[in-house]
Amino acid sequence: MTRIGSTNGGDRSASQASQSVEQLNSLLRGEISAAETYRMAIDKVAADASQNAGLLREIQEEHGRAAQGIRDRIREIGGDPTDSSGAWGAWAKTVQGTMNLFGDASSLKALKEGEEHGLNDYQRAIKDVDPTSAQLLQNQLIPAQRRHIDLLDQLINSVGRA
Repeated sequence: MTRIGSTNGGDRSASQASQSVEQLNSLLRGEISAAETYRMAIDKVAADASQNAGLLREIQEEHGRAAQGIRDRIREIGGDPTDSSGAWGAWAKTVQGTMNLFGDASSLKALKEGEEHGLNDYQRAIKDVDPTSAQLLQNQLIPAQRRHIDLLDQLINSVGRA
C-alpha cells in the first residue's frame, strides 16, 4: 500500500512539473517575442537617431535575461525549453510593424501594452507552476515587468512633450 501511495505522489509531482514546464514555455515564448519586438523598435528609433534607443536596448536585454532564466528553470525541472516565439512572435511583428507607421509614441504605447499583457500572464501563471517557479515569477520577472511599464510611461510622456 505504501508503495502505491508513493507512486501516486510521484505521479502528482511529475504532473505538476509537466504543468509547470507547459506554463513556463508559454511565458518563455512571450519573453522571446518581447526581445524580438524590442529589437524591431530599436532598429526603428535608431534609424530616427532617437535617444530612446538606449532605454529600449536595456529593456530588450532584460527580456533576454528573463528568457534565459525561464529556460534554466525549465531544464531544472526536467523540461525542454522552446526555442521560438511561435504565434506570439508573429503577432508581435504584425503589431510593431503597424505601430511603426504611426511614429514613436504609438510604438512605445504598443510596447507598453505588451508589457502589461506580460505582467498579467505572469500574475496568472503563479498559481499554475511549482513553488520555486512561482518564486522566480514573483521575485524577479513581475518586478521587471513593472519597471518596464514605468520606463515606457516615462518615454511616452517625453515623446508627447517633444
